[in-house]
Amino acid sequence: MNEGTANVPRRYWLMKCEPSAYTIDDLARDGKTTWEGVRNYQARNFMRDDMKCGDLVFFYHSGAEPPAIVGVAEVVRESHPDHTAFDPKQEHFDPKSNEDSPTWMMVDIRAVERLRRPLALADLRGVPGLEHMALLQKGSRLSVQPVSAEEWATVYELGSRA
Repeated sequence: MNEGTANVPRRYWLMKCEPSAYTIDDLARDGKTTWEGVRNYQARNFMRDDMKCGDLVFFYHSGAEPPAIVGVAEVVRESHPDHTAFDPKQEHFDPKSNEDSPTWMMVDIRAVERLRRPLALADLRGVPGLEHMALLQKGSRLSVQPVSAEEWATVYELGSRA
């Protein structure tokens, strides 16, 4: 699992979602989904500029008690306009965005697997190799954030244990 598509090295990400909006079980049921509604420029830029098909994603339940990494997904469609920005009936409507020059982008992801055990922040703090992981940094609130290959391997190993 080291390569993405077209000999581009695979990258790793973490995407946060409130379980009241969408869960890892919803993704498993649906098979794939669009990652819409992101209204932070830095998170949008990660999706627009850096996420590629084949990249892997940790699915993080941000509003759970406790918040936790619960599964793995894969990027299956690269950046495309977020249609919810154009529809006034949508929660994430943005009147400044237009279809000719969209402000907001999204990617599509597919379910890969549910981790054998959810990993809460407390499970990750103090783990060697995760000292610089964006998720664990004070004030880290981005809903889409990069994960290094080393961090990915460490977290995936922890989550795969029974």
